[in-house]
Amino acid sequence: MNLYELALLVWGLSALVMAIVWAISMRVGNVGYVDVAWAGLMAVAALLVGALAEGAEMPRGLVALFGSLWGTRLCLHLLRRVLHEPEDGRYQALRASWQGSRGKFFVFFQMQAVVVALFCLPFIAAASRHDNAFCTWTLAAIAVWLLSIGGESLADWQLARFRGDAGNRSQVCRVGLWSWSRHPNYFFEWLHWFAYVLLAVGSQFFWLSLVGPVVMFAFLYRVSGIPWTEAQSLRSRGDQYRNYQRQVSAFFPWPPKRG
Repeated sequence: MNLYELALLVWGLSALVMAIVWAISMRVGNVGYVDVAWAGLMAVAALLVGALAEGAEMPRGLVALFGSLWGTRLCLHLLRRVLHEPEDGRYQALRASWQGSRGKFFVFFQMQAVVVALFCLPFIAAASRHDNAFCTWTLAAIAVWLLSIGGESLADWQLARFRGDAGNRSQVCRVGLWSWSRHPNYFFEWLHWFAYVLLAVGSQFFWLSLVGPVVMFAFLYRVSGIPWTEAQSLRSRGDQYRNYQRQVSAFFPWPPKRG
């Protein structure tokens, strides 16, 4: 399938799934399922692109492997949180702001389907490469993917372990990677998209691979990632989190300031 057919297929499937997940979320009163569905759909998109794109077997196989494992790990991690914790404070604030409007939430869920289609473009760019050469770029892509998945998994594990201790319930997590970055999970999620940039070197659609790191950085740093998360942290932890903001890098891991 060509670029446009693949993107439309991913968008159509995502729109259908998001409509179903919206109905379930409204019924159970937890919008957090939208994140679970987004991650799962990214895994499915990677498998579809790997199977149906017009490139050579090796880049298509790596796209399917990279994207499906990344999306599945994130989906299961988020599902555990949604099943065992109250609705995320960010969505509680959004529900209050929208006065529980089911229509607004439907549009919100459908916008996530559009985002899935947007982020499948780097998959398509890499899977459209027409050679099976196992070159330096391919090795670099594998190294970046391993580093990003390992880093994101470690950050999620450190946070889950910290939050699992009842004595830390009102505290700010400053353990491990969280002492060098306020959002190490976001940083490694962003880094993951460079794997497809490296894998897409030589593809006719190479420029589309840049959508991953560029748009993901904008989303995480300016739109729905850090701004939403930190607004909720300030509401729940106040001055303690303000001190954390002053001392620890927002995104890129860096030694914390002292004092």
